[in-house]
Amino acid sequence: MSTALPRPDVRLLLLPLPDFALLPFGAFLDKLRFSADDEDHSRQRYCAWTLLGIDAAPVASSSGVQVNMDTTADAVDLAAFDYLVVFGSRTVQASRGYVQAYGPVLRKAAARGLPLVAIDNASFLLAEAGLLKGHRVALHWRHVAEFRHAFPRIAVASEQIYCFDSDRITCAGGTAAIDMAVELLSRHCGRVRAFKGLADMLVDAPRHQGHHLQSMEGGGPDLTRHLARAVALMRSSLAEGLTVADLAERIGIGRRQLDRLFTEQMGMSAHDHWTKMRMEQAHWRVTNSHHSLAAIADEVGLGNASSLARLFRQHYGTSPGALRAGRAST
Repeated sequence: MSTALPRPDVRLLLLPLPDFALLPFGAFLDKLRFSADDEDHSRQRYCAWTLLGIDAAPVASSSGVQVNMDTTADAVDLAAFDYLVVFGSRTVQASRGYVQAYGPVLRKAAARGLPLVAIDNASFLLAEAGLLKGHRVALHWRHVAEFRHAFPRIAVASEQIYCFDSDRITCAGGTAAIDMAVELLSRHCGRVRAFKGLADMLVDAPRHQGHHLQSMEGGGPDLTRHLARAVALMRSSLAEGLTVADLAERIGIGRRQLDRLFTEQMGMSAHDHWTKMRMEQAHWRVTNSHHSLAAIADEVGLGNASSLARLFRQHYGTSPGALRAGRAST
């Protein structure tokens, strides 16, 4: 009597880039595992996955944990899968830099009609490979301005944690990988099986793709509705040429009222809070990228490198160049 399992409802090829983040990878994979079998047997019965590498060597995550590959780019049968899921590297520069090594297999999969899924910074790799033209992209909020600067013709779904757009699926990363996995599995295995295991993962319910993160508001749930909306708009509009008056108009209140709300709850004016946000993002970009100061200034809406350098020194007591030089020496 044969003990072979029936053909799974959905088959996924998982491609972790070197230095990938364990959180979205583990979250996505464990959601597959819970839905893949009855009870907690962990067989790949209703959904199946295979780990793909450029070669047979293990791939190290950003935390140093290594994952063994099941197949290689030159040996894989793409026709045996329904999706190719790519997990991005820790930095944007690394993800984009892998286009020469990983671009051929991605383009081959796309040419065969295999839907591509980009999680975390993998969207930068797909965009660099020319595989996101005409599609909307969901990104981690920290990388929205950088993506728009690098790929201005690709639409960004800035208020979504994941986005299904035809044969391209993108996800901001982190625990949003669970939410996206539930939606993907629902389309192939049914809602009941897609939801299986959420309680075991201590997840109340999957979030909709347009879920608004309270943590984005910078002050938690105690913020007033108008102030929470203003903070969220500031964060998503760092690179845009908006003024505080523009924000107040979008929210539906006066400029003076908005400043009063910020002063009462944040201890500073709306303009100063927005500048603080911009400088925090600029500090992160200076520390975690090799982009020019002019490019970073453009990404955070400061216009030019001299303005960035002046404000940077005011906020951090050092210049961007000195900060980079200090990190390089260590």
